Amino acid sequence: MILPIYVYGAPILTQRTIEVTENTPELQQLIDDMIETMHGASGIGLAAPQVGRSERLFVVDLSPMVEDDEDAEAAPVVFINPEIYEESEEDEEYEEGCLSIPDIREYVIRPEGVRLRYMDRNFKKHDIVAEGMLARVIQHEFDHLDGVLFLDHISPFKRRLLKRRLKEMARGNIEADYPLKFTSVV
Repeated sequence: MILPIYVYGAPILTQRTIEVTENTPELQQLIDDMIETMHGASGIGLAAPQVGRSERLFVVDLSPMVEDDEDAEAAPVVFINPEIYEESEEDEEYEEGCLSIPDIREYVIRPEGVRLRYMDRNFKKHDIVAEGMLARVIQHEFDHLDGVLFLDHISPFKRRLLKRRLKEMARGNIEADYPLKFTSVV
C-alpha cells in the first residue's frame, strides 16, 4: 500500500526514532509499504519518519540511478537499526532533495564513504562500507532517524532564503506526484 509522505513541518520529521526490537508481520508489512511508497514517489530512499512512523528503519533503492550496471547492488535494501561508526576523511558536495521537502534541492557536503552496521529485513546482521551515491543516500536517510533534515546541513543564509517557501510548504501549499500528509503546527 502506498503511504502518504509527511511534509516539512510535521513534528515526526524532527524526532529521534526508536530501535526495532522484534521481527513482526506488522514490521514486514511496513517495509513492503515503504518500498512501494518509495517507488511510487520515484524516490531512491525513504525513512520510517517520512511515513509517520517512529521505527529506526529506512529503505534504499538506487536502481533508478543505475543504467545497465551488472555490478549494482540488488535493490531495494532494508536498513534496520543502522549504526554509522566510521566516516571517510574526504568529503563530497552533491545536490540533494527529499520526498518530504518537494521541489527544493540544495548542495550538501557529506563524507564520501561510511562504514555501518545494520540488520536487513530478516534481522540478519551486516557490516558494510558504502561509498559514492549509496553512502550519500544512507547518510541522508540515517539523518531522518535522528530527526535531522538535509536542510539542517546548509548555511543559515540559504535557509533564510528558503524560509518563505518552507513556511508555505508546511501550511500545505505544495503539490507532488505522490500522496502528501500535512501535520504542521505553523
